[in-house]
Amino acid sequence: MPQIFQCMVGDRALILETGKLATQANGAVTVRYGDTMALVTACASSKPREGIDFLPLTVDYEERHYAAGKIPGSFFRREGRPSQDAILADRLTDRPLRPLFPKGLRNDIQIVITVLSADQENDPDILAIIGASAALTLADIPFDGPIGAVRIGYLNGEFVLNPTLTQLNDSSLDLVVAGTDNKVVMVEAGAKEVPESLILDAIKFGQGAIQDIIQLQHQLRAACGKPKMDFQLSELNPEVEEAVSSIVAGRLADVTFMPKAEREEVISALKQELEQKLGESFPLPDIYSAFESQLKNELRSKILEQGARTDGRGLTEVRPITCEVSFLPRTHGSGLFSRGLTQVLTTTTLGSTGEEQLIDTIGLEESKRFIHHYNFAPYSVGEVRRIVGPGRREIGHGALVERAVSPILPTEEDFPYTIRLVSEVLSSNGSTSMASVCASSLSLMDAGVPMKAAVAGVAMGLITEDDKYAVLTDIEGLEDAYGDMDFKVAGTAQGVTALQMDTKLKGIAFEAVEKALLQAHDARLFILDKMSQTISSSRPELSRYAPRIYKIMVNPDRIGAIIGPGGKMIRSITEETKTTIDIENDGTVLIGSTNEEGAQRAIKIIESLTKEVEVGGTYTGKVTRVTSYGAFVEILPSKEGMVHISELADYRVPSVEDVVKVGDEITVMVIDIDHMGRIKLSRRAVLHGPSQVAKVKDTPAPGPSPRPQGPRFSPHSEERRPQEERPRGYPSRPRKFPEGQGGSARK
Repeated sequence: MPQIFQCMVGDRALILETGKLATQANGAVTVRYGDTMALVTACASSKPREGIDFLPLTVDYEERHYAAGKIPGSFFRREGRPSQDAILADRLTDRPLRPLFPKGLRNDIQIVITVLSADQENDPDILAIIGASAALTLADIPFDGPIGAVRIGYLNGEFVLNPTLTQLNDSSLDLVVAGTDNKVVMVEAGAKEVPESLILDAIKFGQGAIQDIIQLQHQLRAACGKPKMDFQLSELNPEVEEAVSSIVAGRLADVTFMPKAEREEVISALKQELEQKLGESFPLPDIYSAFESQLKNELRSKILEQGARTDGRGLTEVRPITCEVSFLPRTHGSGLFSRGLTQVLTTTTLGSTGEEQLIDTIGLEESKRFIHHYNFAPYSVGEVRRIVGPGRREIGHGALVERAVSPILPTEEDFPYTIRLVSEVLSSNGSTSMASVCASSLSLMDAGVPMKAAVAGVAMGLITEDDKYAVLTDIEGLEDAYGDMDFKVAGTAQGVTALQMDTKLKGIAFEAVEKALLQAHDARLFILDKMSQTISSSRPELSRYAPRIYKIMVNPDRIGAIIGPGGKMIRSITEETKTTIDIENDGTVLIGSTNEEGAQRAIKIIESLTKEVEVGGTYTGKVTRVTSYGAFVEILPSKEGMVHISELADYRVPSVEDVVKVGDEITVMVIDIDHMGRIKLSRRAVLHGPSQVAKVKDTPAPGPSPRPQGPRFSPHSEERRPQEERPRGYPSRPRKFPEGQGGSARK
């Protein structure tokens, strides 16, 4: 039977329902908040996967366009590979769940989140975390939950619980916190240079708000929960541990203090020795696991007991830093940032607004002008492997850097460019995402992008044992692998712009989070000072290889004249001038070009297309056709007027062809625009001079006396008298037909 549980979170009800949908899954929950709804299922294999030393957990976030009333924009009109937003939601769900599974669990576990309804106000990503926790809490899968998750905004000096997407546009903080009833498991945030104290208060506020969500899941489990399955933990064989210890005892103390290359060489030699001596007695995976465990314990005990790190640094010390800009000669901007053995090269490319990335998701965003891509090549860690497309890690790191840098970029109104950054990880030994933040800042300043301030990032680590803990500044690879936390913090000298905290523990005490955040502040200021010694502000001019964007305003009613039928006109302009042209609905026209002459040519054409014809204005145009009563002249593109024969010269003109012919260029003046928009031109007015303009319309042309006054009924007349004004008895003109053709014969 379906069962429903709900509680108030902020000013809306959070509703959990189970027993109605997906009843064959180990656990299934429907989560609703506002009109946003997601189905979350959890399934696990009955047997562990052999030959692995990690938890095979998969989280799949399935966006369905029908949830937002949309049809996918692909050729096949159906959802394809996950969007970047979906992958980020996968990671946001995975990270707080993974530490809460029992250590040594090797059963395949899959969480599937299907977004069924999206109201464009309540983001489904928070529901994904809550639903996944609830499904695992219900299921027979071992799980040390439940957890709760909320989003915190900061508006008008107050925290807002689960702000809507509209409210987030004005919020200076977008922070997601997930945790158990007494500890923080995961934090992720984007911010507009907010102080660390505000971040800490927001985490406290969020930790208090998730308690009701956790209690709701306890009620769900009490009413509908299944008994947890029996499983066999993959534990180390004590005999293997003892045998490995007898060989490497006392030999690992110095290994942890060696440089990375030398350390890896010694570790490889020790593994070969263990394989030769113990390979016939025990399985190799068990031997390697025992060795890794002892190496890990050695490193952790040195840090906790002696405060000694792998490279000899103190707990709060940052590795040596070097910076370089303009490293690449033809890119619009480049920055090379090295911190220890971690090295990242970031390039900046500027383009027109028409090169914005189009977004085809269920969210509100349809395009974005700032893009950051992160590439992690195998050579960066000295490995050989196949290079494929970006994985979830690359997309996640790229998005984190994008979030960190976005707040310091100029607005589109001030800087109408599309900006793409690409970070190439050349060498990795911990914290490549935060090195990418630093390299991105250097590259943007080198490109001449008018940034509000420089931004830098640093990764913090944590080692814990019972009640003791040590917070490490700027962790390197081994400290990341064997540590308990990876806490990335990025920002300017004024405040935090992004952070991301992951843990391998079942939560971290608030005091450790506070210490890590404040310690990161000091490290960030140190890094920013090092960067400023290379480049302290954005260059005053853009790179000479970057396009210049010129902005003009036109009458919105004239946009069609620029585009032309089927886009013919705008294509011809771009092809002729080698420019890019982007037009906004408000009449803003952006012309982009690396060539000043081409840009000015495009501006001139657009201005001529959109220029309004004014009475008294003088124009040089081309004669397009000639009639017996005058000549038609194109004075502006698609704007044509007529010069009556009497206005062609300051003397009597016997014939129009005596003065002009098709293709001639003549200068004329606009003397009138009638109520139908027809333009009357005069060449005679130009010959007389501007002072005669007012007299032109009333002054007859020189020559014979004017015709007698009275009604004129010429087949060439531009206006005819209405039928009722004709004199009584005026005969109608008979219709004439050639003999034997058309009409009825008059008898």
